[in-house]
Amino acid sequence: MIEWFIAPIVGGVIGLFTNALAIRMMFRPHEAKYLFGHRLPFTPGIIPKEKSRLASSVGQTISRELMNEAVMERSLLSEEMIEKIRSAIDTFFSTQRVNHETLRTFLGHYLTPDEVSRIAEKTCGDLTDQICSRLSDSDVGDRIAQVAVAHVMDKMRHFGSGFGDALKDEGIGRGGGFGDMLGRGIRRLFGQSGANATTQFISALAEPVERALAGHINEILHNNAHDIVSNLIGEESDSLLSQKMCDLLAGRDDDILQAREAIIGIYAKLIRDELPRILKAVDISRIIEDRINEMNIVDAEKIIFDVMNKELNAIILLGGALGFLMGFINCIF
Repeated sequence: MIEWFIAPIVGGVIGLFTNALAIRMMFRPHEAKYLFGHRLPFTPGIIPKEKSRLASSVGQTISRELMNEAVMERSLLSEEMIEKIRSAIDTFFSTQRVNHETLRTFLGHYLTPDEVSRIAEKTCGDLTDQICSRLSDSDVGDRIAQVAVAHVMDKMRHFGSGFGDALKDEGIGRGGGFGDMLGRGIRRLFGQSGANATTQFISALAEPVERALAGHINEILHNNAHDIVSNLIGEESDSLLSQKMCDLLAGRDDDILQAREAIIGIYAKLIRDELPRILKAVDISRIIEDRINEMNIVDAEKIIFDVMNKELNAIILLGGALGFLMGFINCIF
């Protein structure tokens, strides 16, 4: 009768022992053991022995199944992530609205003073070169000359009181002064036809005057535009860097909202367009594989047992329960 108790108990103990031993032998021994020059079977343990293969397999599986392009894009472009980015941007601008630091000081938190100066100089230089290139390659001189001559001709086109008023506007003569006198004089000497002829003569001068003026303006721009533009941009750059952050953002609520949405749009486009290239460059599979291979097997064993201690103990207990059951069944038959 006692065998009905002994057999199940022995079976349970054997089940507990074998499962516990099997789990331990997954990691131990950590190194190969030799006897008379021959490596003993099951040394090292399964995981130390197959560490490189397991590392490669785990890296590829995680990269392919858990952190692939579709999963990463869905996570990075989820509503939750977009809302976090939007909240972070709002927090940043809210902080800067009450920030009395100058733009130069603010940039100094992220860049050295020399880097700020170099970036400002480089930006000003590039902008100056671009503007001067456009000025020298375009018909700016022709346009200025055309507008200037058209303005003068408009003033000279009307003699008499109209011209007098125009001259008065320019500070020449007073009421009934030179303009009126010139208009009346031409009409008295030559009549209305003479006045018309004079107007035609003045109009005929417009084209050569315009050409000459355009040439001078283009020459001035060619010789002096770089210095003029460089000084103007340099002054504006210094002024901008000297402004306080709170002043720069004051009254720009609409611009800030547009900037926030623009940043989010750029982020979303970057993820959609560049994520495959980023993942390929990062090579998650290789990172995981290298990290596992770098880990000490003792540390790896401790991590696994810390994470899965409850589950591993459950396996040991299950082995004991199965051993107990098999011992009981063995007594029946």
